[in-house]
Amino acid sequence: MHIKKGDTVIVMRGKEAPYFENGKKVFTKGRVIKVLPKENRAIVEGVNMVKKHARPSQANPQGGIIEKEAAIHLSNLMIEDPKTKEPTKVGYKFVEGKNGEKKKVRYAKKSGEILE
Repeated sequence: MHIKKGDTVIVMRGKEAPYFENGKKVFTKGRVIKVLPKENRAIVEGVNMVKKHARPSQANPQGGIIEKEAAIHLSNLMIEDPKTKEPTKVGYKFVEGKNGEKKKVRYAKKSGEILE
């Protein structure tokens, strides 16, 4: 998986796709709340909001219409580069870790910065 929980991602397709405002490209960004690997989808904070009709329950005695995030396909998301703050592809490389062992890490292809 090139996207993990806690990553800051940019939405590239759909109703929150990038658009131009005053000659500058504006991106919709969000933090990944949950990744669903079997469905190839992720739930991103504040993105793909849907309205859900909820029955009254103990947790929500009023019931009514609730707005919540829906899952979005991973192919529509790109990682935000930590240095340039633009969308970037993710690469993998082995880095020398503690005790001389090699560790596989993700890195941003645009700037070469390692993603934590």
